[in-house]
Amino acid sequence: MAQDVKQGVIYAGLSYVLWGILPIYWKLIGGVSAGETLANRVIWSFVFMLILLLFLGKLRTFMTVVKGLWQTKKQLFGLIIASLLVSANWFIFIWAVNNGQMIETSMGYYINPLISVLLGMVVFKERLSISQYVSFALAAIGVIILTVSYGSFPWVSFLLALSFALYGLAKKIVKVDAAIGLTLETMVITPIALLYMGSLFGQQKQMLFHGNVGLDYLLIGAGVATAVPLLLFANGVQRIPLSMVGFLQYIAPTIMLVLGVFVYGEYFSKAHFLSFLFIWISLTIYSLSRTKWVLLWESKIARGKQIGM
Repeated sequence: MAQDVKQGVIYAGLSYVLWGILPIYWKLIGGVSAGETLANRVIWSFVFMLILLLFLGKLRTFMTVVKGLWQTKKQLFGLIIASLLVSANWFIFIWAVNNGQMIETSMGYYINPLISVLLGMVVFKERLSISQYVSFALAAIGVIILTVSYGSFPWVSFLLALSFALYGLAKKIVKVDAAIGLTLETMVITPIALLYMGSLFGQQKQMLFHGNVGLDYLLIGAGVATAVPLLLFANGVQRIPLSMVGFLQYIAPTIMLVLGVFVYGEYFSKAHFLSFLFIWISLTIYSLSRTKWVLLWESKIARGKQIGM
């Protein structure tokens, strides 16, 4: 069991490290539009996943799942929504990274867990603890500080967090093997991506196969860069407790923040620092809220209120 957990930490931790350094990859193809980068990411992810399923002997299972989806409208609807949401998330991420907003992308993935909990409360009527309410309040203060100092709402952060949180919600409807799930999601969007690439080729505005072999390899490799972290994560999360996943998930936005400030020289103001400070404290409280000691303390408070009544 200990060995299994150790492997799970390695797989999940590595997936978050790869997600954290992925902006470097998109920076390498920064001369390509976000739309064309996304289209290539979708198409080559689908191709790579089909080859992987063939190698793993899961292609027949994949075809069976596809047939089953057509017979279950709820599952099919969930798949389409999940595909659109993850594509939107990818597009916003690529656009933000290549437009000097890596710090905002970092903030988006910091507040993503809190948005997920909020959706759980609204959609599934999940009850929040005292410490979780406090963490939400602190995160809101952090976002308000940045909004007031900038004079505008941090839409990139919010849309990244919301799209990924809603994607997680949609994934609850379509419960399939991780590799098959990613293949299905890219399959749904691939026809749209192919039409978009076809229009670019028709106008001779595409960057793919335009004479730069190095760029061609990077665009095709976007499929592998997308699939590998997701598959590592899926293998890791099956082996470790969710509380451990909760702590590990902050690796990626931390790496993004460091890259944005120290590698790509994005401006990190006092308002940024104060805003992030509130969000970091919020996430610390949120993470601790799921430990048995805090849960025990909150149950004592709840019993005390009942006695007082």
